[in-house]
Amino acid sequence: MKSLPFFCRGEVIRGFGRGSKELGIPTANFPDSVVDNLPTDISTGIYYGWACVGNGDVHKMVMSIGWNPYYKNTKKSMETHVIHMFKEDFYGEILSVVMVGYIRPERSYDSLEALIAAINNDIEEAKVKLELPEHLKLRDDNFFTSSPSSSSALPSTTASTSQTIMNGH
Repeated sequence: MKSLPFFCRGEVIRGFGRGSKELGIPTANFPDSVVDNLPTDISTGIYYGWACVGNGDVHKMVMSIGWNPYYKNTKKSMETHVIHMFKEDFYGEILSVVMVGYIRPERSYDSLEALIAAINNDIEEAKVKLELPEHLKLRDDNFFTSSPSSSSALPSTTASTSQTIMNGH
């Protein structure tokens, strides 16, 4: 995928409400304006990378892009699980992510337990791969230290700077 690493940011919106409640794996969801503007070579599946909420610390993350076959979604989504324990929800905050690698295609599962096991395996794989020097250096990319409002010179698909989409490298 020639578009990786891919840098984007947007406001965290409410999703289907399944991540924390059903799976025990909370996710942050991007608005359609971010999802609909992914490069065409970024296919559906599971990715890993780095994420930052607001002006906070940068953490490892895994992201599902697609229709979540187990749930038979009719709408494509980008759901990010930041590998960090947050004290509270952060709806409305700006989430900045860099997707650095691909783990696997999305697939359906016979049970909720099998889905949870697969997600936990994805999390463990992401933790290991993000320790590689070529991935570690992206944790410190200036993308995470530039404020969302300072990105106005970069391409935007909406009038709102809180939903700026970019690929800075």
